[in-house]
Amino acid sequence: MVARAPVHRRGHVHQALFYDSDDELLDAVVPFVEEGLKATEPTLVALNDRASDLLREAVGHPDLIFLGGRTRRHDPASTIRHHRELLAAHVADGARHIRVVGETPHPGHGSPWDWWARYEAAINHAYAEFPLSNVCPYDRRITPGAVLEDVMRTHPWLAADDGAHVANAHYEEPRRFLLGRPVSADPLETTSPPRFELLDPTPAAARRAARACADLLPADAVDADDVVMCVNEAVTNALTHGRSPVRVRLWCSADRLVASVADRGAGPPDPFVGLLPAASRGSAGLGLWMAHQMCSHVTFHRTEDAFSIGLVFDARDGGR
Repeated sequence: MVARAPVHRRGHVHQALFYDSDDELLDAVVPFVEEGLKATEPTLVALNDRASDLLREAVGHPDLIFLGGRTRRHDPASTIRHHRELLAAHVADGARHIRVVGETPHPGHGSPWDWWARYEAAINHAYAEFPLSNVCPYDRRITPGAVLEDVMRTHPWLAADDGAHVANAHYEEPRRFLLGRPVSADPLETTSPPRFELLDPTPAAARRAARACADLLPADAVDADDVVMCVNEAVTNALTHGRSPVRVRLWCSADRLVASVADRGAGPPDPFVGLLPAASRGSAGLGLWMAHQMCSHVTFHRTEDAFSIGLVFDARDGGR
């Protein structure tokens, strides 16, 4: 299996690559990378440290750009913002085509998946303006089956054995995927009762409960101000744009805090809300975009007659 860039380079070509061994990964991506370097195209790699080392040893070209350490972002909203800035800078410098081999976090790497699944769908829209060939490798040895199913639904193209990129018949238009994908409750929600539960609270009451819950955790486990801000934004949006009753629940353990804000409305009409920068500072989506960068994980769950947002703060993730 070999990843190849398209002959006609128009817009974002987003393809998934599935592999079962290190050799398969290298066989697929080395030709893709070397073609880019030979054509003097910006060629970027965002893989885990081990895979990056394998590729660095196999290619050994000084112009290959590895996005690691501080250049890697750990939430989808920051990743989209950073990558758009990076792609725009290359285009401004005259690049006519850009190549990226980019790995997306998932439970096989120890990362929550729900918001990264939304990321994989959203970048079909977020990067559409750029002359980008983007290969997303997934190691089937560690990738859960549910993740692979979402990958098939979020990538318009698949890497084929002959090196071509072939249309994916299972691909779903991003809006449909984002508005229809169910999520699972956080384990903390299912194993213990909430510490605080409020019905139709004022934003001030919700803020007091959020701070009280954060104060139950050890000092510096989470940033209490971030918790208060994110809960306030979710509650304000529910009261302003949703339908009563608005239900706020908060859980905490020794190192984690989970907040759920639910109402009987349909949720934000913009499927990309939270993942993409808000159009204006007065937009209702600005707070959700900020929350995606403050939390360790954010989920949206829609049913026919309700919407809920889940906010997770994990001390093991630096509180965000």
